[in-house]
Amino acid sequence: MTTDHRLARTPESPERALQRVLDVLDLRAADDGTFVGGSLPKPGGRVFGGQVLAQCVLAAARTVDPDRLPHSVHGYFLRPGDVTKPITFAVENLRDGRSFSARRTHALQDGVPILSMTTSFQVDQPGLDHTDTPPPSVPGPDKVPSALQVLAGIDHPMADFWTQAAAFDLRHVEDALYLQPGPMASGHQLVWMKARAPLPDDQVLHRALLAYACDQVLLEPVLRRHGLSWASPGLSMASLDHAMWWHRPVRADEWLLYVQSTPSAHGGRGLGAARVYRQDGTLVATMAQEGMVRTPLDD
Repeated sequence: MTTDHRLARTPESPERALQRVLDVLDLRAADDGTFVGGSLPKPGGRVFGGQVLAQCVLAAARTVDPDRLPHSVHGYFLRPGDVTKPITFAVENLRDGRSFSARRTHALQDGVPILSMTTSFQVDQPGLDHTDTPPPSVPGPDKVPSALQVLAGIDHPMADFWTQAAAFDLRHVEDALYLQPGPMASGHQLVWMKARAPLPDDQVLHRALLAYACDQVLLEPVLRRHGLSWASPGLSMASLDHAMWWHRPVRADEWLLYVQSTPSAHGGRGLGAARVYRQDGTLVATMAQEGMVRTPLDD
């Protein structure tokens, strides 16, 4: 695996780590109507999927009336992206109705799409309101160790990616899967997460950052269910598609609880799902992602 030693042993303040993400999400408008962005360095040299998801949301939002917020996305990861090359975001206007707008965004490198995503936007409206399932009772984030604590002292680029260079504080209620499998094979997982520094009051940005952050953990229940960890020898994983629904306003700089599950794994693919709650128990988002999950046993 190719590593990027810019990530190794370079501690950053929480504010700087988050600002690096905000900088890469600040897309430049090109003369042809497209938008252009860069990528954060990542071990292996591939673009982080959550980054390009968030960039697509923000590119689409630039073409929509500001009173309309994204409420759902459906996207396909088509090719691995290269962190050394710029990404062009071409936005197609599919519809502007009285309440909803729809945009299709292609994230392009070398003229071919690495991600194709449709985003739907809606103006704020009154309507029916309910939440089906309350969150489980779990220890609060102050009672759970962070990735910074779990991986402290480990000198490896991937450890730095999850800690020193991380813009989000991840706290697994169960044992984390960074280095070894969990003590029990279970298809369920609980994770607390929030940005490591305060963010501006921009609801589109907060929703885009939720898309960014969730890609770090969505497929972990598949690993947990089959007694695997991120460090399992021969493990190969890649996101295939992503769907997400924002139900209510959300702040990515406040603690959010991810209640995760994996309905199925078959044929080298695994499906991860999550409901995301505020600390007061309010459901703010639902998401699902299917990924390629292969191990040496599959050969």
